[in-house]
Amino acid sequence: MDTNAPVLIGADTLETLVAHIFVANGCDAAEADRISHHLLGANLAGHDSHGVVRVPRYVEWQQAGYIVAGQSADIVTDGGAFALLDGKWGFGQTVAPQACALGIERAQRHGTAVIALRNAGHVGRIGAYAEQALAAGLISIHFVNVAGSVLVAPFGGTERRFSTAPFSVGVPTDPPVVLDFATSRVAEGKVLVASNGGKPLPHDALVEPDGRLSADPHTLYGDYPPVGPRNPAGGLGAIRAFGEHKGSGLAFMCELLAGAFTGGGTSGPVEGRGRIANGMLSIYISPKHFGTEAEFKRTAEDYVAWVKSCRPDTPGGEVLAPGEPEARLRAERLAKGVPLQPDTWESIVRCARALGVTVPN
Repeated sequence: MDTNAPVLIGADTLETLVAHIFVANGCDAAEADRISHHLLGANLAGHDSHGVVRVPRYVEWQQAGYIVAGQSADIVTDGGAFALLDGKWGFGQTVAPQACALGIERAQRHGTAVIALRNAGHVGRIGAYAEQALAAGLISIHFVNVAGSVLVAPFGGTERRFSTAPFSVGVPTDPPVVLDFATSRVAEGKVLVASNGGKPLPHDALVEPDGRLSADPHTLYGDYPPVGPRNPAGGLGAIRAFGEHKGSGLAFMCELLAGAFTGGGTSGPVEGRGRIANGMLSIYISPKHFGTEAEFKRTAEDYVAWVKSCRPDTPGGEVLAPGEPEARLRAERLAKGVPLQPDTWESIVRCARALGVTVPN
């Protein structure tokens, strides 16, 4: 019997358990449901790095006061088609959807909107906010950084300077196209998953201080127990940027736009910071207001079909548009259950029991 084989947990069971954990940790039911639904949604889309593996860390952050339950984002600056919001260290799954909802409402009114959000708790999978805008028929672009989190080495370096700085774009074709990725070679959550016995990292995902490439999570975390918390500040190495100078350059822009421009701060220097926070600069565009919606959709959908008709590079292969793998995996995992590494599941179980939450058999 393979003790490292994934544990399959039903989506409804997992979502309910995670919601109960956050209620027990001090969130009201509505916020707990939002957090749980968002984390589960990441797992369903195959972005396990931003899914329920984060539960114990969120609980620790909330208990330490790094994330505050029950917050609503405040509007700091309001220019109609643009606004700056402060998340006040609230759960990202609460304040980021509020910022997105404002962007949707303003773009539907003005045709475009630029919404800046600062001081948000970890906002999770950024593609979820592109999908929120897609449901309203809008194009959206999202630049994100993590203030106080240095994990990624810039191109040509070995020391940490960037956060994982994710980027997402949603385009309302049928089916929609959703681009969503970290500008790092891998998301920190993928290192977390690998450290829990999950999918191994690419051989060149990390870099040691002497420049050697690594796939060992200890490069990032240092020493850690088989089951339990991981401290990204514990290791001496760094995650690498994806795409060499190109990913490094995009990460640089995410830090400047989502961090410096919003006023929430960049990834570093980190001296004096006791917590991390997400910044997000989002652009929303309404095709209806530009008078191009019908032609845009026809041309875009024809183009998507043409790209997908490309001859695959392997027999039986297929060229997929951004967002297609997530949609297919979502249907599969809803039907068959969500696979979790045993160490990940055990960490969630321990977290639940420590809060007095009953874990289903």
